[in-house]
Amino acid sequence: MNYEDIWKNAREKMSPGCNVCKECNGISCKGKVPGIGAKGEGRGFRECVEYLKNVKINIDTIYDYKEINTECEFFGKKLKYPIFAAPIGGMAPSYDGNLTEEEYVEFIVKGMIDAGCMAFTGDGEEIEYMAPLSVIKNAGGHAVPTMKPWSYEKALKRIDLAKEAGACAIANDIDCVAVPMFRQIESYAPPRGVNDIKKLIEYAGIPFILKGIMTPEGALKALEAGAYGIVVSNHGGRFIEDTPATFEMLPEIRSAVGDKLKIFVDGGVRTGEDIFKSIALGADAVLIGRRFSQAAFGGGREGVKMYAEKLGKELEFVMMMTGCESLKDITHKKIRFKKW
Repeated sequence: MNYEDIWKNAREKMSPGCNVCKECNGISCKGKVPGIGAKGEGRGFRECVEYLKNVKINIDTIYDYKEINTECEFFGKKLKYPIFAAPIGGMAPSYDGNLTEEEYVEFIVKGMIDAGCMAFTGDGEEIEYMAPLSVIKNAGGHAVPTMKPWSYEKALKRIDLAKEAGACAIANDIDCVAVPMFRQIESYAPPRGVNDIKKLIEYAGIPFILKGIMTPEGALKALEAGAYGIVVSNHGGRFIEDTPATFEMLPEIRSAVGDKLKIFVDGGVRTGEDIFKSIALGADAVLIGRRFSQAAFGGGREGVKMYAEKLGKELEFVMMMTGCESLKDITHKKIRFKKW
């Protein structure tokens, strides 16, 4: 199996929900909400893709070479690369049952482990939360279940189930609070303040990540609530079309919280160069959704592993071309912005 096989197979299995475009930039799937696309004209997602294109990398190959080290640690687990699969659920209804929720999660979680990385898993109806937990338990807790903004009682039950499965951390998709399709559910919750989020985090007792932070003020609130980390995310531009690029907000957010929070970012990361740029802008690691889901549909567990390893090798190459021995050497000095 090669990469052409993976994307060809994915295109057959995922169409018409996803066209598996050569350049996965949100253009052909704009307006497909619910679905894999972004809201309206898709500007919220495309803004992320275009922003990254305008970040340029400074080559510097005069230095005393030492072996490149991309290792990192999250939730007490060592990873080979700072790469995570983003949480996605609803595979069966979105793609005509070509993959069950259980099969998808198995491919994503195990494939990422094979590559020395880790996956976040999704939430929705009961099966979309329960299916990942059995896989996570079988994988020694090496994944991060993500729950929607449920009522306090339902959230506690979700946390209990995640801990019973041995999950190394748990995430809360807090930027879904206003989505009409979820607000119709009785057990869905409106936005929570710092104190209420703090109660959930204290109850969990394991690393807790808040996904959907897009301002320095939001990051400081997450810090005050006791979060382990945040995901800088505009949810793929699926809710508000005219939102800034996630990468545009990274430097401000990093400046606000320093090293007191782990900072993850998503929104159009597709290559090792994109990962390098993300870290230089202030992230500790990246989340990738669409491309990993396509790899799972097109190549199963092996396809996920192959794509993650490809990204890792590309990151190593860029680090060697810029004089970066380890991830901590990837600083803002290693990039510049395109001048028009």
